Amino acid sequence: MKRGTSGQPPVPDLFDAERNQRRQDAQPLAARMRPSNLEAVVGQDHLVGPGAAFRTLLESGRPGSMILVGPPGSGKTTLARLVATGAHFEQLSAVAAGVADVRRVLAAASQRLEEGGGGTVLFLDEIHRFSKAQQDALLPGVEEGVVTLVGATTENPFFSIISPLLSRTTLFRTETLAPEAIRLLIQRALEDTELGLGEKRIAIDEDALAALSGRVGGDARLAYNTLEIAATLAGRTQPPTISLAHIDEALQRRIIRYDRAGDQHYDVISAFIKSVRGSDPDAALYWLHTMIEAGEDPRFIARRLVILASEDIGLADPNALNQAVAAAQAVELIGLPEGSFPLSQATVYLALSPKSNSMVNAISAARRAVGETPGAEVPPHLRSAAYPGAAQLGHGLDYDYPHHHPGHYVEQEYLPAAAHGRVIYQPGTEGGEPGLAARRPGAAAD
Repeated sequence: MKRGTSGQPPVPDLFDAERNQRRQDAQPLAARMRPSNLEAVVGQDHLVGPGAAFRTLLESGRPGSMILVGPPGSGKTTLARLVATGAHFEQLSAVAAGVADVRRVLAAASQRLEEGGGGTVLFLDEIHRFSKAQQDALLPGVEEGVVTLVGATTENPFFSIISPLLSRTTLFRTETLAPEAIRLLIQRALEDTELGLGEKRIAIDEDALAALSGRVGGDARLAYNTLEIAATLAGRTQPPTISLAHIDEALQRRIIRYDRAGDQHYDVISAFIKSVRGSDPDAALYWLHTMIEAGEDPRFIARRLVILASEDIGLADPNALNQAVAAAQAVELIGLPEGSFPLSQATVYLALSPKSNSMVNAISAARRAVGETPGAEVPPHLRSAAYPGAAQLGHGLDYDYPHHHPGHYVEQEYLPAAAHGRVIYQPGTEGGEPGLAARRPGAAAD
């Protein structure tokens, strides 16, 4: 816009309009289709629905600083821009920005307030990538209300955001979009004649729509990008119709949401372990190959199997540990992709094995007994008598050698006096453990 002569009101600048149109045309579909109001937001009813806290804060005109936590493509940037409605919007990425950039934004925001220019919303994407010192630089501006901070992160904020900043912000979580929500967004883009693909009159068949809705992992941005590429590919057909083949070509492969250093790493390995522990080989294999396809270190998976074999199966099937250790050794020997065979074999074996946590309980009981009997002395008859003069000290005296007795067993006390009578190992009832426990002298009498 340019100001007219003699102080007249601004008149439209055709060149500005053309530049804005070119800028809009250059934007990817995901940016063009970004909702401009709360009613257009899809899949986050817990945030934007009637009476929701997020919506109430926005409608009050004083939303306050906040952290948006959620997976990629779930609408964090969109919500940040809606927070900035009526305010100056500044966007930084923690990947590239530093303290100097933060201070520049804070200084400009402070000056804007002094001049009556209104408030400033600072949207800091990937805020978890800021170091502690960099996050500290945000505190004065947030504390004094110079800016309204909207941080976005895909990571657990309690691990990646400093406590002083968390205490000054409200935490909101965005959820992965369901396939039905993705389907609605795709249909909107195909019908919108101004910002979407409607002007090109491109159709999509049902198989393609179902595949695109279900294979983007709830990521709206990925859905839009894939749709835009598929639409270009479909433009070679008449009439232009997006088919399943176009979706396959545009997407290439199913998206696996997994970050070896983030929450997904811990969540997926947790699901894997709990599936094996729960004796579900199908779910266990699903999570195993989620990790393998996402590039997880196979040695990490193998180590977890070895731990699980003792922790959750133990003496109910002692061969489970052999299977797990053999799989770990095989992975070291052959690596991936062939290493997926021994890993899968061990996973199924462990999932189908009888379960016992008697070793976990025994370890806990042993540690508790040691902690409750500090300084307990080794009974004299159990002390080492393998050096000259030991007998004069009474070490080893009265020790009864089991092999001198029938059954190679003789009843005598092995616990220290302070722990007499302690029962530390309680056998499980599954698999081969009862049989092993029956070997314990006196077990039948118990």
